Amino acid sequence: MNNMGMGVCVLLVSVLISAVSQIILKKAANKTYKNTIAEYLNPMVIGAYGMFFLSTLLTMFALKVVPLSLSPILESTSYLYVTVMGYFLLKERFTKRKLLGMGLILVGIIVFSFQGVG
Repeated sequence: MNNMGMGVCVLLVSVLISAVSQIILKKAANKTYKNTIAEYLNPMVIGAYGMFFLSTLLTMFALKVVPLSLSPILESTSYLYVTVMGYFLLKERFTKRKLLGMGLILVGIIVFSFQGVG
């Protein structure tokens, strides 16, 4: 795998880590805490923000080899990750609007990926 391919993989992993941390923050927000400090300084919240920091570092590393124009396309996969994880882990529903949005994101990624071919 060349540097570009490795950078794309690192960026996708970074986006996945960010999506997982969003799910963790949502789970933490749904809990009841005895005070405000416990609401913000608990292992789930601290761990999720640590994951965001790791995601930022991985993104910075990946952008050394991935063109900046490709970054927003790959980062849009976050919407797919969060929606699917929300369905399975948070019991959120797939609405027609969400499915249409996910479909449009996938079409956009596919169209952009064929832009460089040919």
